[in-house]
Amino acid sequence: MKFALVNGERIEASKGAKGGCPVCGSVLVAYCGEVYVNHWKHKSRRNCDQWWENETEWHRSWKNKFPKDWQEVIHTDDKTGEKHIADVKTGSGWAIEFQHSPIKVEERQSRNAFYPKLVWVLDGTRRKRDKPKFYKILDEYRLRSDDPRFICVTGAEDCKLIKEWQVNNAPVFLDFQDVDKNNQPIIWFLFPLLRPREAYLWPFHQDKFIELHKSNKFDKLIEKEIIPFITKSVPKRKPQHINIQPRRVVPRHKNRRF
Repeated sequence: MKFALVNGERIEASKGAKGGCPVCGSVLVAYCGEVYVNHWKHKSRRNCDQWWENETEWHRSWKNKFPKDWQEVIHTDDKTGEKHIADVKTGSGWAIEFQHSPIKVEERQSRNAFYPKLVWVLDGTRRKRDKPKFYKILDEYRLRSDDPRFICVTGAEDCKLIKEWQVNNAPVFLDFQDVDKNNQPIIWFLFPLLRPREAYLWPFHQDKFIELHKSNKFDKLIEKEIIPFITKSVPKRKPQHINIQPRRVVPRHKNRRF
């Protein structure tokens, strides 16, 4: 956890400091050293948010790209009172989860259902084999796409990361910590499953992803570019593969979520 409450203010961890948990109010202790990024932990060794994971430099780097008041925002379910801390909560209501650790399908589905608008950014370097597998199918199994911006590959099941996250009803971006030919950091938007054994990918500039959220234009990207392509591309005989629209983002598609 990056922030604790000290005298009512959100404070970052420093050596010897103590603070309060913004969710449950219990005591947090600052952990500062050379191995892990400075962070807060519950003194009782019990985390009140079971979805929280230990932060890496990758997590912290991503979170720091957004305003501080967007970081570690508590989201509360108005009906149940359930609370969770979003890594980032944007001005337009998007919760951004930066996921490094393994996550069970059940927990992923719970998070998708809990946040009205959720986008995942995955650390594609966590497992050593994911990145080479990804680029292998990108180099060797590329197909022609109906839209030149998007890359279609076959043999998608050979990349475990794609296989795990291709069936997901919230937007997914893969971060292999790479740059393009102009030395600009890129991430990869992973389209939901449209056809068996195929995957559609969109190389996306990291700076553009951040700027769209800061300017509250990420909804427009989903509504104007991603959803129309998916709707056009999905086989009519198998419409059950699509369940991709954010709740309350585009009212005319009330039965779909992203």
